Amino acid sequence: MALYLVFAAVMARTLAMEGLRLQLATFLAGELIFLLFFSVVFWVPNLPGWLLHIHFTFQSLLILWLISLYTEFDFLILLYLLLSGQASVVFGGRTRWGWVGIFVLFSGGSLIYFLGTVRGLSLSLTTIAAEFIIPAYIIVYHENENARRQSQTLLSKVEQANQRLQSYTSQIEDLAVLQERNRLARQLHDTVSQLVFSISLTARSAQVLLISDPSRLPEQFERLQSMTGEALAQLRSLITSLRPPQDLPPKT
Repeated sequence: MALYLVFAAVMARTLAMEGLRLQLATFLAGELIFLLFFSVVFWVPNLPGWLLHIHFTFQSLLILWLISLYTEFDFLILLYLLLSGQASVVFGGRTRWGWVGIFVLFSGGSLIYFLGTVRGLSLSLTTIAAEFIIPAYIIVYHENENARRQSQTLLSKVEQANQRLQSYTSQIEDLAVLQERNRLARQLHDTVSQLVFSISLTARSAQVLLISDPSRLPEQFERLQSMTGEALAQLRSLITSLRPPQDLPPKT
């Protein structure tokens, strides 16, 4: 938008010039042709490099021709400023600065040739400075945009890694729960189920002794009481292991 505002200023200066009514149409036509080709480069992305070089060569010669028609139109070198900004967008590295240098030579050289060294140099210095400043600004802007995109990409990767880590943590928790259940199942089988089986056998023995040898019943009842108490203690221990930590009674 800033580059198009500069072009609008050139058009306004052209229309404001007096005494050139016959040549005004020529200048306006040339400037509109410049605008057309200038816009095509932005409208059509990924143009081949050779076509871009032809474009900048044609545009440079077009501006030089317009200046030669009426040398007092020194403000036309602002069009080289537009080309400098455009070259900074479509080119990179040495190619970018090569074209910027060419536009600087055309800007200063054309006015020096047509208006003399002192006047031409004085009128072109501001534009020449801007032709270096705008590419530098565009380069910094693009670097900041690239850094921002890289930061967003890195942030996205970090978020994905965090999601995977949360998934792994959930899987580990599920595995830990499964392992604890297996441990409790083995403990239940190894202790409580064996005690219950022994209690069942002892009870059956007591039934037999009730008929054959009643005097031995107290001994069997004591064994049953002991095994029942042990089984109850084991069950309480397993139930305590299954309860969440917050539900456990405080230690005294």
